[in-house]
Amino acid sequence: MTRHRAIAAGLGVLATVAGLLVGSAPPGWAATGSAGVRWSDCPAYSDGAIASMGVPEALYPEFRALLARTQCGTVLVPLDYRKPGGSKIAVAITRLRASDQQHKLGSLAMNPGGPGGSGYLMPINLLLRSPVVAELAERYDLIGFDPRGVGYSTKVGCSGPEGDPIDIPAGPITEAFARQMYDQQVRVYQACWQSNPAFLSQLTTANVARDLDRVRQALKLSRISYFGVSWGTLLGAVYRSLYPSSVARMWLDSVVGPNGNRFDVRVHDTLVAQEQQTARWAAWVAERTGTYGLGSTADEVLALVAALKARLDADPVVFSDVPGQTLDGNFISFLATAPGPAWADAAQAMKEMTTARSGEPAPPAVAPIITPPPGESTPPPDDAPEQMNGIANTAILCNDDTGPHDFDTWWSRFQQWQRDFPVTGGFARPTPPCAGWPVPAQPFQLWKAAGSLQMSGHRYESSTPYPWVGQMQSAIGGTVFTVEDDIHGSLVAVADCVERLTAYFRTGRPDGGHCEGVPVAGDEDDETQVAGTRSAVAQLADAQPAGLTATKYDGRTADHGRLTWPGR
Repeated sequence: MTRHRAIAAGLGVLATVAGLLVGSAPPGWAATGSAGVRWSDCPAYSDGAIASMGVPEALYPEFRALLARTQCGTVLVPLDYRKPGGSKIAVAITRLRASDQQHKLGSLAMNPGGPGGSGYLMPINLLLRSPVVAELAERYDLIGFDPRGVGYSTKVGCSGPEGDPIDIPAGPITEAFARQMYDQQVRVYQACWQSNPAFLSQLTTANVARDLDRVRQALKLSRISYFGVSWGTLLGAVYRSLYPSSVARMWLDSVVGPNGNRFDVRVHDTLVAQEQQTARWAAWVAERTGTYGLGSTADEVLALVAALKARLDADPVVFSDVPGQTLDGNFISFLATAPGPAWADAAQAMKEMTTARSGEPAPPAVAPIITPPPGESTPPPDDAPEQMNGIANTAILCNDDTGPHDFDTWWSRFQQWQRDFPVTGGFARPTPPCAGWPVPAQPFQLWKAAGSLQMSGHRYESSTPYPWVGQMQSAIGGTVFTVEDDIHGSLVAVADCVERLTAYFRTGRPDGGHCEGVPVAGDEDDETQVAGTRSAVAQLADAQPAGLTATKYDGRTADHGRLTWPGR
């Protein structure tokens, strides 16, 4: 597979088949239960299924103990809210009851992002990975749920044209090849759409928010609290705008901006943040010129990066012991935009790439980055819960997207991004991510409302750039808390940060302060603590939509801090 596998995967994601369960209630659902929750036995998971969720083996007993305390059920909601008496679909929920029911503060729903990410077991996963979060389970019923189109909720398979994925060559992408990509994507998306337009057209952020309020009603709650990460913040913002009187307390971490429904805006803003990340890394490397020898000033380091990137674009490298990986200039950009905890690994790999040659074995620091982790291609066992639904991810993003879908407009902007962002411009997708999606955009609306709202932005991250949290505050209000790191969704992974989260949900008092977050390489006092933080962050990371950027900063820490090259 080439370095462009992320883009290629984006073209083919909707050609896969998910389980088909469309437009009707689950078997055994009684008509009289439609206004409440149909509770049933929770799934029983094998060790292999638990392992596929990233739970360490030592925590399997605790996972099962928490699952035994959890209630599992489904709530019927309208497929189309314009036709509330029409077809119904099921939303799967879980409830981990507060251990101190006498002093309970309410119910707290949560979503990990995506869109398309499963939140069904998010309460259990949070408790396993943060003892501080466990305090919330004393005073709150924790509510997990799979959004429509995901996991145990109603979802739909979709078909696509037969044929192998496009083999995207190394080096800068030409206009002719981009048009070929565009035409292929249009064929795939239109074929998928024809599989079930009635269902796919109803996968929107606003409809997921409406579903959440039906869950609140089914649980017989006058108000509900909420915690969301990444796209889950957009869901929370839309929910609060639609149902302001239904919200008790809400914290949104790694906030998507109010224009997050426009892919062109998303790509531009993330590229700005990635270029800034490169400058931070270059300054850090320059301070350690005796170790890495890449330059004694940030400008010297950046000049070396530019020269090395140009060299590999002109003459890509293939190592003899990793023949499936062709490394061009984007690999250099990938190293230069590494997250803080991996800066040392990235700098050493960059040093080795300055003398690397095709046909030779991969250098020691480069090899683990470009070699797929063991078991990466092993499918999860049959009883493993779905972690991410690619169809829901694409449908929700594209149904929300009000940006341009035509080739010429997008290609013009892609060319401008190459000029404006010399290191990271190649990360941008050369075709609009929603090309060929036939339904007109169904954008959400945001409004300011009274009530408690806390948001946190990460000052240096690029998946949801820090300026977005200020933009969202201007749109809907609330108080901004700052995490001084570059790791997407790390709030619950660092003790001093998550303590502020739990204090807010206990008291409702706004917090305009800050916490340090995940430390950068070389600044940590306890490497064991940092590795544990990286692991916890990985469990909360949501996959970025294909084509938004070529790299996933949250994904880079998925293997206890290991940098993993995802391809283009």
